[in-house]
Amino acid sequence: MSFRKMKRYDSYKDSRIEWIGEIPNHWEVKKFNYLFAFSRGLPITKQDLKDEGIPCVSYGEIHSKYGFKVNPEKHLLKNVDINYLRSSGKSLLNKGDFIFADTSEDIEGSGNFTCLDSDTLTFAGYHTIIAIQRGKNNYTYLAYFFDSLEFRNQIRSEVSGIKVFSITNSILKNSYVLLPPQSEQTAIANFLDRQTTEIDRLIADKKRLIELYEEEKTAIINQAVTKGINPDVKMKDSGIEWLREIPEHWEVKRFGFLFSFSRGLPITKENLKKEGTPCISYGEIHSKCGFEVNPDKDVLLCVNEEYLTSSKKSLLKRGDFVFSDTSEDIKGSGNFIYLNSDKPTFAGYHTIIAIPKEFISHRFVAYFFESLPFRNQIRCKVTGIKVYSITQTILKSTFVLLPPPPEQLLIANHLESECTRINAKVEKTKKLIALLTEYRTTLISEVVTGKIKVFCVEKVMNSQGNGA
Repeated sequence: MSFRKMKRYDSYKDSRIEWIGEIPNHWEVKKFNYLFAFSRGLPITKQDLKDEGIPCVSYGEIHSKYGFKVNPEKHLLKNVDINYLRSSGKSLLNKGDFIFADTSEDIEGSGNFTCLDSDTLTFAGYHTIIAIQRGKNNYTYLAYFFDSLEFRNQIRSEVSGIKVFSITNSILKNSYVLLPPQSEQTAIANFLDRQTTEIDRLIADKKRLIELYEEEKTAIINQAVTKGINPDVKMKDSGIEWLREIPEHWEVKRFGFLFSFSRGLPITKENLKKEGTPCISYGEIHSKCGFEVNPDKDVLLCVNEEYLTSSKKSLLKRGDFVFSDTSEDIKGSGNFIYLNSDKPTFAGYHTIIAIPKEFISHRFVAYFFESLPFRNQIRCKVTGIKVYSITQTILKSTFVLLPPPPEQLLIANHLESECTRINAKVEKTKKLIALLTEYRTTLISEVVTGKIKVFCVEKVMNSQGNGA
């Protein structure tokens, strides 16, 4: 739906709020404090949450799980002991109550909230502020308003913090809320429910498409690095249960036979600077640069030049692989990067350096390390619960498949072409998701600030639905 085809209201007035501008003449501007009373969530920790008891909405649900409406009949919530009903009634929620997270790890999450959409007994949990309506405004309309940039920007301009941003009762109390008449609130809520449901469906379809593309890429890599790209090649038993047959002219070698080892610099994040010698640390391996890094192109933090003389064992050569020695989830176990540059570059904190002992195609081996047959060898041996540790011993004991060098290059080029093709589809789909998300955000803002008139649209739709 084009915004240009939507009607505006007949007359407007200045809201006298910098973030909002003009609003329809008959709408009201109210302080949050006028519309809501406040309470606090339970003063508990994660350890107090159980599988049975009274459902509880805590920090985690607000920031990541269920959007701006939560219903314990549909959503899987953790619970607290029934005894809290006697001791902590002020943390018990009613349908339509809003629950704000009182902290956020980034500025964008400041003002994140959810609203109880159920009559089921439910508590607000740790790190939450409860906002209880004083009147009978449509809570779905209010939820859309609180989700708009016009409300979020009021919060973001006031929160304090560096690594954690704190949201207080005072910040919420001093924010402004736009209130159309209740009939319009209902019309706006119904309109946005329909529109956002359709947009969300399209976004979910696109995300599923990306998952399918990634599955296709994984399957292509797994096939090429274990079976090759010649469908008519003769096969032999690899002697490894999980691998089964491989091309008969390929070799199976232990990682420890192919690589020698060293360690990254024993430093912390505080040792990293914007200038000096580039350094590959935990962060780049887990999130930034894919499996290849080039400090001439990729932005890396640096260490002092003095390490060039004191810590040569942590200095990388072109083609050296750098593994992270820990991961916060099992999927990240075995994450790595390799240096594709002759520029002096260090391996940083929490890393293991693997130095090839013989000629290999670095890109072929990188694709092999990216494959499930390699990753599963790591995942079945790592230890940990919240943090998984990867050791030199684990790496040394894994198996690596090696075709002859010319075939390694052919397979690497084939995979480069296939991955480039699939990655282009992924990027195109991500751009579509970004456009849909931007459209959704803009639509909500335009409607809840009265730039678009939907009240008349709803009346027409309702009359058509009633057979008028």
